[in-house]
Amino acid sequence: MSAPAAEILRRAQALRQELGGGIHDRLAEALYTDAARLADRAVIRPDAPPRFDLDRTIDRLVTSRTWGFPIMALLLTVVFWITIQGANVPSGLLATLLLDTVHPALKDAAGALGFPWWLSGVLIDGAYLAGAWVVSVMLPPMAIFFPLFTLLEDFGYLPRVAFNLDRLFSRAGAHGKQALSMTMGFGCNAAGVVATRVIDSPRERLIAIITNNFAVCNGRWPTLIMVSTIFIGSAVPAALAGLVSALAVVGVAVLGVLLTFVVSWFLSRTLLKGEASVFSLELPPYRPPRIWQTLYTSVIDRTLIVLWRAVTMALPAGVVIWTISNVHIGGQSIAEHLVAALDGFGWLLGLNGVILVAYIVAIPANEIVIPTVLMLTVLTAGLTGVGAGAGVMFEMESDNAIRAVLHAGGWTTLTAINLMLFSLIHNPCSTTILTIYHETRSLKWTAVATALPLALGVLVTFTTASVARLLGVV
Repeated sequence: MSAPAAEILRRAQALRQELGGGIHDRLAEALYTDAARLADRAVIRPDAPPRFDLDRTIDRLVTSRTWGFPIMALLLTVVFWITIQGANVPSGLLATLLLDTVHPALKDAAGALGFPWWLSGVLIDGAYLAGAWVVSVMLPPMAIFFPLFTLLEDFGYLPRVAFNLDRLFSRAGAHGKQALSMTMGFGCNAAGVVATRVIDSPRERLIAIITNNFAVCNGRWPTLIMVSTIFIGSAVPAALAGLVSALAVVGVAVLGVLLTFVVSWFLSRTLLKGEASVFSLELPPYRPPRIWQTLYTSVIDRTLIVLWRAVTMALPAGVVIWTISNVHIGGQSIAEHLVAALDGFGWLLGLNGVILVAYIVAIPANEIVIPTVLMLTVLTAGLTGVGAGAGVMFEMESDNAIRAVLHAGGWTTLTAINLMLFSLIHNPCSTTILTIYHETRSLKWTAVATALPLALGVLVTFTTASVARLLGVV
């Protein structure tokens, strides 16, 4: 018999004995009847004929040591696949509208109104394009992922995920509920940080906040997919290219989960020492999802709020990108000076100066890393007939065209692999950094959450590049 049912039954029996007849006896009888019904559902009697219980049957599968993890991996993979595949069409439509239609119309309007070239560049080619990129790349995946995630939560499956991962997180000195915030981080790290509120222990909540950046958010998926398709998939026969590219992306995501455990273990034994807290995880009954409430919660409370924060951060980033690409000092733009200055350090990391500058100016939003890399590569390599001008972010429809531009910028397979690693392990975007500060109210822990993954990213890429060069693989 389960502990709650046994306790209710015991108290009801005691109450029945203490109270006399009349209304008190009828009240006790009602309590006793309810307790007996509860106990009958919770107790398994060996002498009674077996009865079918749907909740218990599902739990035997989704929480079993044999099938629990494969089912969990399959469900989350399906969610990610639906998110990535389902976002392609609306992302393309938004990009066509915002980048191919609205952007030229704004440029024409600015010209008709007599805007100076620099004002048109700052406002339209800079701020507007950055915001448009974030909306077109970020909105569709979030609008798909968050409702799906909330449906799993509403159905009652996510507590089972926490149950399955509790032992692993406990061994890492963290909290089992960190599984929920980590999973939410695959949609958006800022939302994952907010989701750590379910963890009561301040120490374990800090561990969850600091390590949430290792969950690949939707702003980084486009970078991983593009690089794996162009450089990893193209290295194998065409029939296997799609599979190998997908496995490379999944491998990076799995590496992020492993890093979550490793860094959680490290933090729990250094900066955040302490024993993992014991908690009672209630597995709620399965219930039909509430569709309208789910849509409201996921779209209003999560998607739009996070998107608004990202857009407000991206607008000044666009201004900076256009400015450094168009302001010249000594015959070269500021961007070209920065790329040249960082090229040496980038080479040590198996990257290049263009990638480092792109990640610096794209701190407000990971969504604009690839268009910034393409624009800076065209600018610094002196390519003609590609792009729309200095400081104007652009996209290319053909993988072969992107490959040609990147090869002109000196990219190799090592550059691609280390970019995938650095995309996984680097500082959080400014939206996540701001959210971390709001949640912790501590500059110290915000700095730790920002600097720790960046330092780890530099260490990992430097080690990978050094080993590759030592082995003669570049």
